[in-house]
Amino acid sequence: MNETNNYKILLVDDEPDILEFIGYNLKKEGFQVKTAANGSEALKVAQTYCPHLIILDVMMPGMDGIETCEEMRQIPVLKDSLVVFLTARGEDYSQIAGFEAGADDYITKPIKPKVLISRVKALLKRYKSGSTNEQPSDETRIAVGDLTIDREKYIVLIQNKELVLPKKEFELLLLLASKPNRVFTRDEIYSAVWGDNIIVGDRTIDVHIRKLREKIGQNHIKTIKGVGYKFIG
Repeated sequence: MNETNNYKILLVDDEPDILEFIGYNLKKEGFQVKTAANGSEALKVAQTYCPHLIILDVMMPGMDGIETCEEMRQIPVLKDSLVVFLTARGEDYSQIAGFEAGADDYITKPIKPKVLISRVKALLKRYKSGSTNEQPSDETRIAVGDLTIDREKYIVLIQNKELVLPKKEFELLLLLASKPNRVFTRDEIYSAVWGDNIIVGDRTIDVHIRKLREKIGQNHIKTIKGVGYKFIG
């Protein structure tokens, strides 16, 4: 059996032609595919279907893709689902908004089906190898200062208050906090959190760091100019 048969994809777009075209190409590769025509429908389908990957349009009537992604990131059963935006909106601010909402990747249209399939397969490799399998620590809980990170429950405690983070923010924080005061280069962070085969925007890490600082405080993560970031222990 083709290994792609094990992966479920939810395709969300308000244009029927796009749903049909992309859905056809994904199914031809052996993926299980369900579709939704808007954000509200996508939320309902996703909670029962529990897809490995959600391909989401940005510009949709009613609840747009950004809002939909934000809602999905609050649903526990979808915490492991990968979300990728596939959209004609290629502006920097749109991409930044997508990553801030919790997306794992951002792909601009038009894109050839073969290229899209390649990107999808690269994203789904995490389900075989795990995107955080390079994390230096195997401890269930990491405690640094007033911060405790529970890697099994996917929660962060800061001053005994529970904080739930989007998946990529959690993985980034876990990586940095696993070795306090150790500088992680941008390449190391990309590889450990997003994977070597994933193409993401240059500002992706910066956006996630900024969101983390807003939630856990400005003093925990230090920028090392021209190199990367470190967690202050």
